[in-house]
Amino acid sequence: MCAQIGFDNEKYLKEQSAAILERVKKSEHKLYLEFGGKLLFDYHASRVLPGFDPNVKMRLLQKLKDKADIILCIYAGDIERRKVRADFGITYDADVLKVIDDLSHWGITRVQVVITRFDGQRSATIFKNKLERRGVKVYTHSFTKGYPTDIDMIVSDEGYGANPYIKTDNQLVVVTAPGPGSGKLATCLSQLYHDYRKGRKSRYSKFETFPIWNIPLKHPVNVAYEAATADLRDFNMIDPFHMETYGEKTINYNRDVEVFPVLKRILEKIMNAESPYQSPTDMGVNRAGFGIIDDTVVQEAARQEIIRRYFRYACEYIMGFVDKETVQRVELLLEELGIKIENRKVVLPARKAAEQAQKKKKGNEGIYCGAALELPDGTIITGKNSPLMHAASSVIINAVKKLAGIPDKIHLLSPNILESIRQLNSNILNAKIVSLDLEEMLIALSISAATNPTSQLAIEKLKELRNCEVHMTHIPTPGDEAGLRRLGVNMTSDPDFSTKGLFVS
Repeated sequence: MCAQIGFDNEKYLKEQSAAILERVKKSEHKLYLEFGGKLLFDYHASRVLPGFDPNVKMRLLQKLKDKADIILCIYAGDIERRKVRADFGITYDADVLKVIDDLSHWGITRVQVVITRFDGQRSATIFKNKLERRGVKVYTHSFTKGYPTDIDMIVSDEGYGANPYIKTDNQLVVVTAPGPGSGKLATCLSQLYHDYRKGRKSRYSKFETFPIWNIPLKHPVNVAYEAATADLRDFNMIDPFHMETYGEKTINYNRDVEVFPVLKRILEKIMNAESPYQSPTDMGVNRAGFGIIDDTVVQEAARQEIIRRYFRYACEYIMGFVDKETVQRVELLLEELGIKIENRKVVLPARKAAEQAQKKKKGNEGIYCGAALELPDGTIITGKNSPLMHAASSVIINAVKKLAGIPDKIHLLSPNILESIRQLNSNILNAKIVSLDLEEMLIALSISAATNPTSQLAIEKLKELRNCEVHMTHIPTPGDEAGLRRLGVNMTSDPDFSTKGLFVS
């Protein structure tokens, strides 16, 4: 069964680049374009808009690379508390390093970094030193005095003027960040202030994929955005300023709507003229809505994403990362759209696999974990934990066997290799759990492939698992989570731990 496509990526790329260049033409000096969302690997967008290239923004920048500079913003507080980008499992400061490398790989080298709301934080200072010693230009911006109420202070030499000016070469300046709250808007406005003080008429605009302004407020794609930002308490709303000015219903999110009156006044103060924008929608250049070619496919994909977000937040709640209200917000969105978590096809098979394992080993102590994976043709494959391997390892082995047409009775892993790894875990590393997690299993499989052609055939099928759906009955261990992430599957789990112990080595 081929994956259904609901989004025309090439049409979107063409329209989006044209919309940005049109804004550039309207700017006499520079256009500071705030890039919201993920610059690279925007997997949320690719999940809710099937056909969307997760690196389409990079392709867009590549088309404009001779006309654009990049400013990467990172909030000093996020460096200090080691905030993590969940889809990669890396901290925001590590993501900045990765983005710089990725931009270079795509031929984009005019990149500078600004650490926002900097107040001498030790971790932020170390990060600044690390970048500068690798040849990256780094600026620091402090908290803007007077923000958000004292406009005269904000737009003054003590406000935006206190920040150093970031020198750029091109007319288009893309301002991006690892995540929200990184200071992109303040950086753009600070640059505008300095330009106007020098008599240069620059402009500001915003590129944000979600919410999509020209589809309904309660469209599942827009609701999926609310689910994705439930921990930030964001919500979508009809843009009241656009409705008042133009009589048209457009969608924006609460933070942009709430800040717009202040932003408009700041722009007018900086430019000493009427703002070019009458609404938050006016500021945007997003054309994603025009790329939707099959609304039915897109709606179902978005519903599935809302379920994924529910499971993620439910797990993060019991691990202490988010509060109960975050989970409840997503539960309300599910209820609002009439979605049940069991609508995710792999949930019930995973739970059934765990139940079967429990019945089979009745009387023995321990927690029995189940996992299920949906293959590209819709076939559901299950696995469960055992003394030999974790449930994640089991389901991946079973899946590649199915794809390669390998009978169940044929072993892919050499017993000698398995025993060696178990002995290492038990006798040398003193691990309490000696069954193989997914990372260990993949290593064992690759070693077995050196002498077993069947194992090599199975390895070649691993790439076909990318974007497959996986559900587990228990939160994966670090080795399982890392392995699943590298395989590129969309993983969820029930909010239960895989062991009764509080500490897992």
